[in-house]
Amino acid sequence: MSSLLAKCQQPDAQGRIHSVTPENADWRFVGFEVYRLAAGQSLQLDSGDKELCLVLVAGIASVATQRAEYPHIGKRMSPFERTPPYSVYVPHRDHVEVRAETDLELAVCSAPGNGHLPSRLITPADVGVERRGKGRNQRLVHNILPDNQPADSLLVVEVYTDEGNTSSYPSHKHDQENSPNETYLEETYYHRLNPEQGFCLQRVYTDDRSLDECMPVYNRDVVKVPRGYHPVATLAGYDSYYLNVMAGPVRLWKFTWEKDHVWINSESY
Repeated sequence: MSSLLAKCQQPDAQGRIHSVTPENADWRFVGFEVYRLAAGQSLQLDSGDKELCLVLVAGIASVATQRAEYPHIGKRMSPFERTPPYSVYVPHRDHVEVRAETDLELAVCSAPGNGHLPSRLITPADVGVERRGKGRNQRLVHNILPDNQPADSLLVVEVYTDEGNTSSYPSHKHDQENSPNETYLEETYYHRLNPEQGFCLQRVYTDDRSLDECMPVYNRDVVKVPRGYHPVATLAGYDSYYLNVMAGPVRLWKFTWEKDHVWINSESY
């Protein structure tokens, strides 16, 4: 199995089914965890030297930090309702308590934090919604924490792709530091499929093919993208959702298209 693919695990005592850290991913910035909590279950988190973005993938919860409370947040019971989620931004050196009021699927996105931003609630109305692509390359995008909204390092977005379509495509990359055209951003993909028994395909590869992995990705798997291009292809009968977390030394999403496929953006396609 590819080292870039993290399979969904049975919940531990805290309800955690994924734990990606800079140490186990062999990179510098992105951390990502997923928890599945039963109604009434609580979770305690310390942000330490990280900033966090808590995304309620599905379910309702009350969230409290050291200085603020966000009671009874959440609305959608499945990400495939395709409504934007509720999220909570948490700065470094803070403590968080999450209490699930229904069964809860919670993503905890993390990256280095060093500023003095307050915690804040990100409501569905705060999320930028856009449609990208055309033909078989169409997808729906929810910009939860884009680079034009305040944070120290984190970028967070979720994407829906209908059966038979591609996304994160044409192939693009963001793995160059100190480049005028590109930023270095590590990235995780948390995948969900509808119906749940489905799978999609994700390829991660570089121009010189020193990295070239193609993975069958099942419901609640995570793909790590340390560098290179990283398109996703869905299969007939199964719609795709994924939650992306990106971070790097510069909080800006600048990428480069793969030259062979950039024509797919043209008016003639």
